[in-house]
Amino acid sequence: MDRLQAMRVLVRIADSGSFAETARLLNMSPPAVSRSVAALEEAVGARLLTRTTRSVKPTEVGARYIEDCREILASVEEAEAAASGSFARPSGSLTVTASVMFGQIYIVPIMTEFLDTHPQVTGRLLFLDRVTNLVDEGIDVAIRIGHLPDSSYSAAKVGSVRRVICGSPEYFERAGVPSSPSELAEHRIIAATSAWTSPDWRFGKDDKQLVRVTPSLYCNSNPAAIDATRSGWGLTRVLSYQVAPDLVEGRLQTVLEEYEEEALPIHVVHPEGRNASAKVRAFVDFAAERLRSNSYLN
Repeated sequence: MDRLQAMRVLVRIADSGSFAETARLLNMSPPAVSRSVAALEEAVGARLLTRTTRSVKPTEVGARYIEDCREILASVEEAEAAASGSFARPSGSLTVTASVMFGQIYIVPIMTEFLDTHPQVTGRLLFLDRVTNLVDEGIDVAIRIGHLPDSSYSAAKVGSVRRVICGSPEYFERAGVPSSPSELAEHRIIAATSAWTSPDWRFGKDDKQLVRVTPSLYCNSNPAAIDATRSGWGLTRVLSYQVAPDLVEGRLQTVLEEYEEEALPIHVVHPEGRNASAKVRAFVDFAAERLRSNSYLN
């Protein structure tokens, strides 16, 4: 029995929940998959899987053994990659995801500069305004804005952003400046439905103050809402990075800063941990340095 191959088969069964799917994925026959598991169970002296007509689940012993197999296989892959040199040299396809506007503004220039530095890498950018499943969708690195749930992923904090209410100087000269969230009812509100579908806006570091707003204009993208705000038509609420150049150059101004919610962290996230490939480790370090040095994000 090839012990490592049998471990690979066992881990793949645990992930897919199916002998037949494992056979397809590993280009093996179903009987060969069954023989591999049986041989492994005989070698370790314990039943590792419970198989019914509808499902395949690890036994209690099997669950622990499968996690040990994962670590062993990861160590073997790392050793082989180091021996071949691929672990030391970034190469291959690299998929990075971020929200649409953040990706267009900040990640495109980072990726193109990274590819210039590492020509053996091919980049793929996936910009979506939803949380992606990195493993299921084959994504190497994600840039996430907001507090992260507990997970086994590796995460490096690279900055933070605020939710801000802003308008143009011309608008404030015409309509006045709100001094409290309740005064928003007296102003034209422009809402970007892709990000702010709720009519309840939260304020304060503890998020306990709620103000229900009635937008006069709905836009299905943040850039459209920002354009309308920049023209002096009304107020909008966006993330600070989205209007940072406008704030610096005076085209827009923020209001109600003392009522803002707690800032949202920005993380570079990847699922591979210490076994990350060279391309992932290199990009994470490269992106983290660029993002941390950006004054708009810190």
